[in-house]
Amino acid sequence: MLEKREFYINGKWVAPAVARDCDVIDPSTEEVTAVISLGSEADTNAAVDAASAAFPSWAATAPATRADYVRKILDQYNLRRQEMAEAISREMGAPIDMSYEDQAECLPWHLGNFLDAFEKIEWIKPLSDDVTDTQIALEPIGVVGLITPWNWPMNQVTLKVIPALLAGCTIVLKPSEEAPLSSMLFAEFVHDAGIPAGVFNLVNGDGQGVGTQLSAHEDVQMISFTGSTRAGRAISKTAAETMKRVTLELGGKGANVVFADAGEKAVRRGAKHCFYNSGQSCNAPTRMLVERDFYDEAVEIAKSVAESTPVASGHQNGNHIGPVVNKRQWDQIQGYIQKGIDEGARLVAGGLGLPEGMNKGFYVRPTVFADVDPGMTIEREEIFGPVLSIIPFDTEEDAVRIANDTPYGLTNYVQTTDTDRKRRLARQLKSGMVEMNGRSRAAGAPFGGVKASGRAREGGVWGIEEFLEVKAISGWDE
Repeated sequence: MLEKREFYINGKWVAPAVARDCDVIDPSTEEVTAVISLGSEADTNAAVDAASAAFPSWAATAPATRADYVRKILDQYNLRRQEMAEAISREMGAPIDMSYEDQAECLPWHLGNFLDAFEKIEWIKPLSDDVTDTQIALEPIGVVGLITPWNWPMNQVTLKVIPALLAGCTIVLKPSEEAPLSSMLFAEFVHDAGIPAGVFNLVNGDGQGVGTQLSAHEDVQMISFTGSTRAGRAISKTAAETMKRVTLELGGKGANVVFADAGEKAVRRGAKHCFYNSGQSCNAPTRMLVERDFYDEAVEIAKSVAESTPVASGHQNGNHIGPVVNKRQWDQIQGYIQKGIDEGARLVAGGLGLPEGMNKGFYVRPTVFADVDPGMTIEREEIFGPVLSIIPFDTEEDAVRIANDTPYGLTNYVQTTDTDRKRRLARQLKSGMVEMNGRSRAAGAPFGGVKASGRAREGGVWGIEEFLEVKAISGWDE
């Protein structure tokens, strides 16, 4: 068992002001894998003070120098990438191969994309080619509080920390107490990269403690949060008292609109995407809307995908899904599955309880419901587990109506060979992202949603600009 009780504040690992141990549970085994500390207000204040003191010099550092420091973080990752994959697998249950190939690799992917985008930033420029007397300057917003989740821990840490550093901000990071080990390893990368003391700080804690303290702190100029919509609302209310900027990347209930011409491949792809990471992705396509002529066949295809998706330990090599993060999450998913049954949806694969042959670990059976009516609980609420709801539609207009009838608006998906139709739907679907025919967004494209999914835009130039203020300066030419 690891003992990781210290916080990273002002360039050093320091003991918490008040001892408050918290067990990190390995969801594959239900055993304690590490002990961390949960921070107090004194720890939060110390980290913010360090970031505040470091801000003037860091903000004045040449952009090229900040980019060089970020490259050194990548160098440290490349030396310890297997260690990062193992930490993620141990803390949140991702299968070790998936953790190595996808979870940990979010760091170099996003970091490289940010460095490319950074070259396009114009720190000061004329208002227009014809108006040079007014200049528009971009300046770092100040000390930022970054609150990250457990489901894709290094993805979200990289999407927040790297653009903040490049923008010239100083940072206090509060990772999820469920998955803190990868973030603490990231802090070691930052330290070994030589980034000046106080520029990056890490305090572990829970949302009610350190999370609320950062949101309320008058010296924190911005909060960037990824997590549940419920927590996002609470953060917004707390942060409003100090008028700080708040960017939120929240939940989702993505619709995957499958037309008959898309065929079997589209259904298989969509079901696998839903189950990936054990369904613990905010952009998972958990509502599959299928054209009625293709509906019965699609249900059978999705059923076969669920039944052929292996579930096994996160420590085991192979192409399988692992456990969900903790007992609370497991119980919540079981409750949703029972709700689907009670409300009359047709259970065609998976269902309640642990997968066959398992008696320990937070494993969920890949589950498919058919004949799901719009308005059912499993159609409306984010389950955050490997549970797929399939809904028939008759017309294109019907599909758009059902897809948009949700509080969320993160990612929607369209599957059709009809180019005009897919482009029409892409513009009509109410979401921050639309992915069509299995094509992922290009490097540097923004990630974010609308409505109850929050309105953050993470990644690329947009992700850096979130940490910048725009200043208009007149009289430049006089």
